[in-house]
Amino acid sequence: MNRYPLWKNLTVLIALVLGLLYTLPNFFGEAPAVQVASVKATHKVDLKLMNQVEAALKAASVAPQGIYLDLNSIRVRLADTDTQLKAKDAIEKALNPVPADAAYSVALNLVSNSPNWLTGIHALPMYLGLDLRGGVHFLLQVDMKGALTKRLDSTAADLRTLLRDKNLRHGGISRSGEFVNVLFRDTETRDKAKQAIAASQPDLALAETQTGADYSLAVSLKPQAVKTFQEEALKQNIATLNKRINELAVAEPVIQQQGADRIVVQLPGVQDVARAKDLIGRTATLEVRMVEQPSVLGNEAPAGTDLVPERRRDGSTTMVAVKKLVVLTGDRFNGAQATFDENQRPAVAVQLDAAGGRIMRDVTREYLKKMMAIILIEKGKPEAISVATIQGEFGNRFQITGMFSPEETNTLAILIRSGAVAAPMDIIEERVIGPSLGADNIAKGFNSTLWGFVAISLFMATYYLLFGAVSVFALSANLLFLVALLSLLQATLTLPGIAAIALTLGMAIDANVLINERVREELRNGSTPQAAITAGYERAWATILDSNVTTLIAGIALLIFGSGPVRGFAVVHCLGIMTSIFSSVVVSRAAINLIYGSRRKLDAVSIGQIWKAAP
Repeated sequence: MNRYPLWKNLTVLIALVLGLLYTLPNFFGEAPAVQVASVKATHKVDLKLMNQVEAALKAASVAPQGIYLDLNSIRVRLADTDTQLKAKDAIEKALNPVPADAAYSVALNLVSNSPNWLTGIHALPMYLGLDLRGGVHFLLQVDMKGALTKRLDSTAADLRTLLRDKNLRHGGISRSGEFVNVLFRDTETRDKAKQAIAASQPDLALAETQTGADYSLAVSLKPQAVKTFQEEALKQNIATLNKRINELAVAEPVIQQQGADRIVVQLPGVQDVARAKDLIGRTATLEVRMVEQPSVLGNEAPAGTDLVPERRRDGSTTMVAVKKLVVLTGDRFNGAQATFDENQRPAVAVQLDAAGGRIMRDVTREYLKKMMAIILIEKGKPEAISVATIQGEFGNRFQITGMFSPEETNTLAILIRSGAVAAPMDIIEERVIGPSLGADNIAKGFNSTLWGFVAISLFMATYYLLFGAVSVFALSANLLFLVALLSLLQATLTLPGIAAIALTLGMAIDANVLINERVREELRNGSTPQAAITAGYERAWATILDSNVTTLIAGIALLIFGSGPVRGFAVVHCLGIMTSIFSSVVVSRAAINLIYGSRRKLDAVSIGQIWKAAP
């Protein structure tokens, strides 16, 4: 008798139900939406901002279908694109009264139309790639000269600290082009300094020069050091872009290197090109400077200083005069965590690298009881995010305290951890893929898969009759499981992924063909129908497993060594192989058992014409 135990039938049933639940969200489509995110680290996305958005929509007589607050943005779901544009204008005017100094990004976007009960069990639609959903594509050129300039500025600060530690007097350190010049009064001091610099920083090339009575060292980076630094700068820019864009909750952005000095950024679902540029441009640098005057009236900076605004806790802004000399830059920060000081006040615990620790130790010793500012520079606009008095000497670990709330310390810690871009970047190419083109790609991919499925179903049902119909049911279950897995894993589906789904259907039916032919062979050999079913599934299993494992190995190789569209194809391909093994063997066997398993006397099975060799 061909019967599954109850637990196996329940397993198949539960798998089918879960597959259906996690596939459903993909049929509800997406609704127009407006996404609000902060473009300044000092402005938070919270319930207060959500209330402002609701008030702006109410004043503009816009009725949203839903307003959602996540970790980094607010999303407003709307009924149609006309309402979407009206809502965007209303929110923009309310949150950014001065467009030139916008505090929030208000962008057109798309959100899932799934009902709340599906979202509640984390049943979400698959992410769609740029070719299916539409969005924007940017190519950024990294300014390596700017990166080297920043590195040389940092080197100048390191040399100043090193010579002070070695008690070697110099006549000044300045940068000129690709060189840092260190002046000395005599050759003996210059020679000692040269030895000290060569021992501590082997990446530097040193050349002796003389101008009149001044003896100098021209310091530059060695060619290999320049190459290594440029590679690291590119990696740091990519990492920073990842952190910044992820904070803005863009679904599945693509950020990857292209060539030696370019970065490709793709933001699926973003319809507003201008706002997408804001997302890309939201890269910041950090600087530590000494404060010359904590509160300046008017807009005239004292000699040798820069005026920087400081936003107070009550929302007011005051101007702080900071010295032009940069003590530390953001690349010296290794980490930051929100914490509390000894008086249980919110604070941020900061960790610097070794060189940064030495610089900070010297500066805090020299400027004890003076004020120090941490300055955030976003889009060329500096803002003092912390101005505090140095209470004691410290090195590579210290705490930043101020008029912070616990939420603000979390924001500041995230900002410091995000770090600074190592090199400036410019957008040299931009492309917009509209939603209509993405919808056309989806329609073509869906139709090709659908007609392929229909052709396979007609052949199987015609050639294998009832067993063919069961094979079609197993193939449908396979497709259901595959889409459910992609949705559950929140994988990104692209056109190559759709091609992999179509290929998976063709490969999956092969297992059922093997099973059906094996059952026919057992019947030709004189086995009873029940014995033929049992032997057909059991003896076909080894062949099915061998063929799928070898194909899976090829898919894993594509996944490991491929990139971009190839990896997208490989992910769907590998998942499809695993679901096809389960559906073609377990699901189809469960269906056959339900049809024939309870019959004690079974004279024949509906599996098409069984050809026997002539005697």
